[in-house]
Amino acid sequence: MKSIFKYMKDYKKESILAPLFKMLEASFELMVPLVMAAIIDSGIENGDTAYILKMGAVLVLLAAVGLISSVTAQYFSAKAAVGFATQLRNALFSHIQGLSYTELDTIGTSTLITRMTSDVNQIQNGVNLTLRLLLRSPFIVFGAMIMAFTVDVKAALIFVVTIPLLAIVVFGIMILSMPLYKKVQTALDKILGRTRENLAGARVIRAFCNEGAETEAFEKENELLLNTQVFVGKISAAMNPVTYIIVNVALVVLLWTGAVRVDNGIITQGAVVALVNYMSQILVELVKLANLIIQLTKAFACAKRVDAVFDVEPSMENGKSKEIGNVDSESSIAFEHVCLTYSGAGDESLTDIHFSVKKGETLGIIGGTGSGKTSVVNLIPRFYDATKGTIFINGRDIKEYDIETLRSSVGVVPQKAVLFKGTIRENLLWGNENATNEDLENALCISQAKEFVDTKEGRLDFMIAQGGKNLSGGQKQRLTIARAIVRRPQILILDDSASALDFATDAKLRQAIKSMGTDMTVIIVSQRASSIQYADKIIVMEDGEMAGIGTHEELLAGNEIYQEIYYSQYPQEAPKSGSAV
Repeated sequence: MKSIFKYMKDYKKESILAPLFKMLEASFELMVPLVMAAIIDSGIENGDTAYILKMGAVLVLLAAVGLISSVTAQYFSAKAAVGFATQLRNALFSHIQGLSYTELDTIGTSTLITRMTSDVNQIQNGVNLTLRLLLRSPFIVFGAMIMAFTVDVKAALIFVVTIPLLAIVVFGIMILSMPLYKKVQTALDKILGRTRENLAGARVIRAFCNEGAETEAFEKENELLLNTQVFVGKISAAMNPVTYIIVNVALVVLLWTGAVRVDNGIITQGAVVALVNYMSQILVELVKLANLIIQLTKAFACAKRVDAVFDVEPSMENGKSKEIGNVDSESSIAFEHVCLTYSGAGDESLTDIHFSVKKGETLGIIGGTGSGKTSVVNLIPRFYDATKGTIFINGRDIKEYDIETLRSSVGVVPQKAVLFKGTIRENLLWGNENATNEDLENALCISQAKEFVDTKEGRLDFMIAQGGKNLSGGQKQRLTIARAIVRRPQILILDDSASALDFATDAKLRQAIKSMGTDMTVIIVSQRASSIQYADKIIVMEDGEMAGIGTHEELLAGNEIYQEIYYSQYPQEAPKSGSAV
């Protein structure tokens, strides 16, 4: 929990002042029954109107001071809670950004979203209520008991019996409900995950007329969440009636005892009213305390979930070198017997990958679905770390480089074109925030995006919807390519990023990238033979292993897998049956 509540350190003043003003309010509140007793015993008993008015003014003054204290306390507690939650949310987001793909895959996106939103909000509410009530309510409870002893010791003994019974109920229910609230948040994770998946894949679901099955699955998970919430709600709901029963029984005993003692002339009628008021104050405060305990139970369960994210340390150690520098070896990129096993996977996804690429060369990677093409290129910017073997860039182990420095030298265009809500300009500047208009226009030309950007109202200031939903697949791909080109990277990775482009546009794109110069090493991952056939080297992947490496001509002459891929796409070039390949 220390990793969470350390973010309260900037709000020490507010965290002290809020409870202090609440205690001040409570102190004035404890004086009210005594003033009421004085009005009854001295004012009403003697018919002294002036005394009644004077003490009535005192009540108004106590109420006014209590109100000011309460508002002030609320201000400080709200400021501390909101500020703390803001810092916690920022720190959590920053921590998540530092996690590698391995940790993100393990935790899950929907879980992280729940912890960033719902869990942090619950913690914020818990902090707010804690600062306002955690000291005030016990202070009122024990203060009322002490004040009752100043009125009448024998009658006050009823308070001594009542308060421990109430404490047993409150804390017993807290112990029972705390683990259940954790289950509620876990069930909420699943609901959020399914909702996110369904909204993202709404077109696919409707295309396959699968709305009914998805709705049924959602209802089952929602029903599980409902049942869990109802169960824990029943336990929590038992708190108020049980505490009311105990307090009301105590009130009956108190009234009976007080009446007997008034009849015997031991105490006054005003003293009985004061004792009843103190018991009522205890009831109100214990109800508040009960609700606080419920909220704290939720907050602690959520805090443990958020803390669990902070406990996840990035599996990658950051290097120290801040300079990629020029190539000081024959190879720009070199894989030496590299293997990769994903977290939780039983078998290796990549086995003994061994190749090198010189500066300015173009490397093509081709293979069937699931052959490991993307896994290979994900190792270069250290999205994942190789479990065996070593990867070199410019003759140096990539683990020696500072991760940010390494990634700033690599331009990555992923399989799925991801754009963010904002203008085309804002999306392109992700590649290089200092890029000029000339740089942006040049990137659009190279990526073949200029032709459609010119048709958009505002051109670079055209607003892209969330996820690029107002653009076609090919348009999104071209903009993501432009974004990577703006960076002017040493290494450009195109991971099947032209799949939505027609063959003519794809060819123009490759030609334009080639014309950028001889300094940039390009890696093209594709299932199209046409996209990689003019590469300096081509790697053929199959089941996570290299099934061949060479030029297009070499592979076409002697690699069966490459032949199968190529001739399936160009059947007119396939050798006739019985002829030699």
